[in-house]
Amino acid sequence: MENQLHTSLLHTWQGIDDPGRLDSATINLEPGRLSAHGTSRTDSYASSWALTTTDGWVTRRLTATVHGHGWSRHLELERDDDGAWTSTSSSAGECNLPAPGIEDPSALTGALDCDLGLCPVTNTMPILRLNLQSEELAPADETSMVMACVEVPSLRVVRSSQMYSHLRSADDDRNGVVLYSSDNHGFTAELQIDSDGIVLDYPGLATRIR
Repeated sequence: MENQLHTSLLHTWQGIDDPGRLDSATINLEPGRLSAHGTSRTDSYASSWALTTTDGWVTRRLTATVHGHGWSRHLELERDDDGAWTSTSSSAGECNLPAPGIEDPSALTGALDCDLGLCPVTNTMPILRLNLQSEELAPADETSMVMACVEVPSLRVVRSSQMYSHLRSADDDRNGVVLYSSDNHGFTAELQIDSDGIVLDYPGLATRIR
């Protein structure tokens, strides 16, 4: 199932783990690809980011900037047509965080997606690629995937092993549900999604309020 073109759809999520966090993103969906840009604000930092994919909802480029109290970080993360990930990064000021950028490029072998920390938007790419919004097209079993995980607020990029599977399709009366798990963070959650594969509720992290 391919999505129809959507332009300038603004979504906003309220933090559950941190009620002071507010995330907003404009997501543009086209058949087979998406682009998006957004912001996040907390009591200790503010961030902005922009994302583009190629066909198949495979990450092409993510840029992210974080500003804290007396410090800042910037990251440009790219995946080329051969699947190699590269990054350029910079930092200013003093803060007790890991250095930004890719920690080990070889660890990202096989990754198709970036996973921006604390951001519900980047779950949409694997959900759409696997057709997890559709009962008819979704794989019958769990699918294991490697992600280029961007930690926030440090902007360090590390490998993340994740699992996705379809539980329920979205319809007029109820949200779709995707089972998600992450080895890095050691948890499993049932993500509620709309018919476009966009997260409505991420247990323990965020819920969409607009």
